[in-house]
Amino acid sequence: MTRNQYYFPAGGTQNEPYALDVNPGSDEPLGYSSLRIVELGPGEKHEFSTGDEEMFVLPLSGSCTVICDGEEFGVTGRDNVFNQVTDSVYVPREADVVITSTVGHGVGRYALPAARCSRRLPARYRAAADVPVEIRGAGNATRQVNNFGSAHTFEADRLIAVEVITPAGNWSSFPAHKHDEDRPGEESVLEEIYYFEISDGPGDGGAPSRGTTGRQGFGFHRVYGTADRPIELLEEVRTGDVVLIPHGWHGPSVAAPGYHMYYLNVMSGPGEKREWLICDDPAHAWVRDEWAEQESDARLPLSSHSP
Repeated sequence: MTRNQYYFPAGGTQNEPYALDVNPGSDEPLGYSSLRIVELGPGEKHEFSTGDEEMFVLPLSGSCTVICDGEEFGVTGRDNVFNQVTDSVYVPREADVVITSTVGHGVGRYALPAARCSRRLPARYRAAADVPVEIRGAGNATRQVNNFGSAHTFEADRLIAVEVITPAGNWSSFPAHKHDEDRPGEESVLEEIYYFEISDGPGDGGAPSRGTTGRQGFGFHRVYGTADRPIELLEEVRTGDVVLIPHGWHGPSVAAPGYHMYYLNVMSGPGEKREWLICDDPAHAWVRDEWAEQESDARLPLSSHSP
C-alpha cells in the first residue's frame, strides 16, 4: 500500500515483467527519469526496446549477457550490492536489447536506470575496475559512492546514476541538499529516484549477509520542501523500497545500527547541460566544516572491485 505519493514499499510498483517499474509514463510524479528491475532465473531472457530512453543494465545480483542491436556483452555481475562493485552495460535510445541471466547463479536481479534523451550514443561496456569509488564525508557521515554513471566519469546524454553504500549506523545524503533550481554554476534541475536495499545483518567475519530479499534490516529517509514548493516525507525504508524526489531538500538517509544501507540514485532533468550541481540546506551546511577534523569510517570501502 502506498502511504505517500513519493514513497512506494517493495512490490508497490510491480508491473509485469518488472518487479519494480517507475517511469514518466506511469502515475508517478516524474518527467525525465525511470527505474525498472527485472528478475530472471538461470537462462531466462528479457527482451525489450529502449524507445526514447538511454539506460544501464546494472546487476544487483547475478551475472548475464546483454545483446544490444546484435552486439554482445558479457557481464560478470556480483553476489549482492554490498560485496562488490559491478560491471554494467550502457544501452542507447531506439535499441533492441536482450538480457539473458547466466546459468548457475540462481535468480538474477537487474536494474535498468534510465532517462529520456535525444542523442543516440553507442552501446558501451563498463568494467567494474573502471568505476571510480569515492569516499565522501567523515566520521558517522562517511559513505561510499560508486560512480558508474556519474556526470563527470561517464558520457551519456541525460542520465546520471550512482550507487551509495552507507555503513551501519551512519548518515548519508547529509547535509540535506536539493537540485531543483536552474542557477548556472551553482545548482542544476534534476529529479531523482532512490532505490534501497538493506543488509540482513552481519554475516561471517562481520561482513553483510547476502540480504537482498530480507526485510528485517531498515533505515530512514527524509525529504522536505520549501514554502513555495512543499513536499513532506519521512519513511522507514527496507529492501525493495523506492522514494521519488521531483523537488525539495532530501536527506538524511540513515542506516540503523547493525544494518548497512545501499541505494541506487537515478537522476535526470530538463537542463541543456548534463551536470550534478547541488545546494546544501543553509541550516545544516556548516556540518561539512567538521569533517576536516574527523577520520573517514575505516569500514569503507565496504565493497571493492573484486570479491
